[in-house]
Amino acid sequence: MSNERSRGIVGIFILVFTLFIIFLIFAFYTISNLKGTITVDSAPIGVIEVDGVIMDSKITIKKLLKAEEDKGIKAIIMRINSPGGAVGPTQEIYEEIRRIDEKKPVYASFGTVAASGGYYIGAACRKIYSNAGALTGSIGVIMNFMNLEKVYEWAKVKPEIIKAGKYKDIGSSSRGMTNEERLLMQEMIAKVHDQFINDIYKVRSEKIEGGKEALRSYAQGQIFSGEGARERGLVDEIAGLWQAGRMIHDELKLESEFDLKFIKVKKENPSLFEMINDMEEKVKTLTSGVTLYPVPLFLHQ
Repeated sequence: MSNERSRGIVGIFILVFTLFIIFLIFAFYTISNLKGTITVDSAPIGVIEVDGVIMDSKITIKKLLKAEEDKGIKAIIMRINSPGGAVGPTQEIYEEIRRIDEKKPVYASFGTVAASGGYYIGAACRKIYSNAGALTGSIGVIMNFMNLEKVYEWAKVKPEIIKAGKYKDIGSSSRGMTNEERLLMQEMIAKVHDQFINDIYKVRSEKIEGGKEALRSYAQGQIFSGEGARERGLVDEIAGLWQAGRMIHDELKLESEFDLKFIKVKKENPSLFEMINDMEEKVKTLTSGVTLYPVPLFLHQ
């Protein structure tokens, strides 16, 4: 019986040890995949994908800088599938595209959706290609708050706010806004909206029939199809990504054989803290529409 028990213990030890080795191999493989920098395959046209809600500009700008430095890349396509996002990161990406386009042509390709901040990024490019059915436009700015004053009363909860600064608790969930506060927030939203319109017009003034007033009439949050956006001068050509790439290849008279180079970014040695923080940011993105405190301005569908 003692020998059988010993063999059982040894068997359990071997099983645990084997599982531990498998875990180490898996962890090593995962970390190895996350190591490194931006990788590309060889082709004359670089593609930078912008997917999902835009909450940070760092990765997209890293890709832009790499494509700018790569002498083998003769043109860049921003492949956009985004409903928009926060104002600041969107404007940072816009500025980098405008700067790089002076040295290396940057184009946009709209996939499924390129609305609000997604369109803002596309508008920075010298030409926009879109799928006919892509959802685009939604040119506007939004900021969400939630007034839970009645809910607190029902729950017999009385929030206590200590502040320094008259307007520091604008948007607090414990009370409604005053008329003065609402006017203040509306003024800020209107200024950002004007920035959005002006930045589009800088690049597309000759393409939008009717000038800035016509653009302003299209910039009231409406959503258009790719075809509808083209009719209004918000999009240049109806074409998918690969067709757009071939058209750009012909337009620039590139000598090398046509191909697209998808530029990727891999994080360098993420710590456990960074991974947890990244998860937290993703949760914030998903719940931003119901945040109980003042939130960033959004260029969002």
